Amino acid sequence: MSLTLLIGEKSKKMRVLLTRTLQDFAIKELKKHYKIEIYSGPFPIPKRKLLLKIKGQDGLICFPYDNIDKEVIKAGTKLKTISAFSVGYDQIDSKYAKKRKIKIGYTPNVLTVATADLTITLILDLLRRVTEGDRLIREGKWKEVFGADTYVGEELDGKILGILGLGRIGKAVAKKAQIFGFKVIYHNRNRLSIRQEKALRVRYVTLKELFSKSDIVSIHVPYTAETHELINKSLIKRMKKRSFLINTARGKIINERDLIFSLKRKIIAGAALDVFYHEPIGKNHQLTRMQNVVLSPHLGSSSIETRAKMAELTVENLKLGLAGKKPIYSV
Repeated sequence: MSLTLLIGEKSKKMRVLLTRTLQDFAIKELKKHYKIEIYSGPFPIPKRKLLLKIKGQDGLICFPYDNIDKEVIKAGTKLKTISAFSVGYDQIDSKYAKKRKIKIGYTPNVLTVATADLTITLILDLLRRVTEGDRLIREGKWKEVFGADTYVGEELDGKILGILGLGRIGKAVAKKAQIFGFKVIYHNRNRLSIRQEKALRVRYVTLKELFSKSDIVSIHVPYTAETHELINKSLIKRMKKRSFLINTARGKIINERDLIFSLKRKIIAGAALDVFYHEPIGKNHQLTRMQNVVLSPHLGSSSIETRAKMAELTVENLKLGLAGKKPIYSV
């Protein structure tokens, strides 16, 4: 074999598949180092197309709704690194990928501020009935000035906020909530140290106590087999009649049928949801017909600043993985 051919083989660019495009600066950076292919069809990429396109790829950049299961990973015979543009990695069969010695990167830390901001926004909206009022005006139903006890909301000061999952996002929510006068209780799989609790001004309670004592319960746990439909009617029925449920984590943490039943029967006062059991939801979904529910189309990380950081980190994780190094945030 000639020296020229050997040099050509060594300098050949690795191939990377993106199941959806990234910002221009990220694509430009990827093109410097790799031969990239960007899928531009309906999102998420259909499995049959993914199975075809993954063949011969060294790297994969995927998104939350993609299904990177064992079959897909198996089809990627040259696959060395999977870089997920997401806070979690439940869309990836990480156990099988690790068995194949494929590195997995994801983007957890950079979403903290944006998701915490949205959580507080949803709480404010729900308690002061802002979106509900917006609908009222747009539908031409605001016919007269409200009286002393007509169309009233609730103040935040002095309310008890129960945080399920006091990780990075949960802690950020606790700090922001206290500015509005919330008292914060929390439940974690592992309790924080007394020193940490004092610093954060939070109090640990059991899971059942969290739901029975809180005026607002906010969910911030990851989606796992353990947390699948963790929030069901047995926990919801423990909540106060005037309490609210907030979810900016993952839709399948809540049993949606049980939540809808509880909202219809006024077992709780309302809910604000950024995530759903199946996404996207359509205009005929039962939740869209409820006035005591605020709906947000999975906007947790949707700020200009956060999405740019996510793209930067996704590219960096990929580059490190393909260079045989550990990604910044590695599974």
